[in-house]
Amino acid sequence: MSAPLVLITGASGGIGRALAFEFARHGYDVALAARNGDALAEVAAKLAGKGAKTHIVPVDLAVPEGAKALLQALEDLHLEVDVLVNNAGFGDMDPVAEADCNKLIAMVDLNIRTLTELSCALLPNMVERRRGGILNVASTAAFMPGPNMAVYYASKAYVLSLTEALSVELKDSGVHACALCPGPVKSGFQEASAMKGSLLLKVSPMMTPKRVARAGYRAFAKGKRVVVPGLFNKMMPIMGRLSPKSMTMVLVKRLQTQ
Repeated sequence: MSAPLVLITGASGGIGRALAFEFARHGYDVALAARNGDALAEVAAKLAGKGAKTHIVPVDLAVPEGAKALLQALEDLHLEVDVLVNNAGFGDMDPVAEADCNKLIAMVDLNIRTLTELSCALLPNMVERRRGGILNVASTAAFMPGPNMAVYYASKAYVLSLTEALSVELKDSGVHACALCPGPVKSGFQEASAMKGSLLLKVSPMMTPKRVARAGYRAFAKGKRVVVPGLFNKMMPIMGRLSPKSMTMVLVKRLQTQ
């Protein structure tokens, strides 16, 4: 019997790269998708060195046809996906009125549209086979509005809401959905999002991608619906539920200021 295959988007670095190694460590073959083909090849070579069978698909998932290109590549490679990890995404720290609108639209396309399109395309076969699942990488940002990163926070709220609904829809199907909601992680995300000088990164402990990936895989394997790695990060959803929203948003805005 062949090993199950996991497809991981945004797999060239950070949490996506760490998840590739984590799934491979548990016996999965791995399909890696991201824009940077050279970085994907490097990850694939290291995975192969550990005995994992890998496939790479260089593709820009932030453009409207990105998801279709990835799905076509999987079909051309005759790959049947057992687990989909929607990890690709990015943020941007600027008030909406001052932000690059094209960048915000690309963020919505990647963080929401691509994730949804891949899920819609791959879920039916999983349900038909009665095995597999989806691990969506959301964020602690999903639990509250985020002034100065409004579109990013909203996009992650969508990811969390969708995943929780899917977990109910998929009950007793043999397939399950899990949302991984990390806080700040030591990766290239902060630099790409222009967050490096923000107060949030000065006061919040940053986890390693490896630790986040292990927590995510463990929760997915156990069939959990949501996982928030790290004790400090677990306080964020509680704060979002118990604090007045006006107070929460003032605090978040302050944390998201350079």
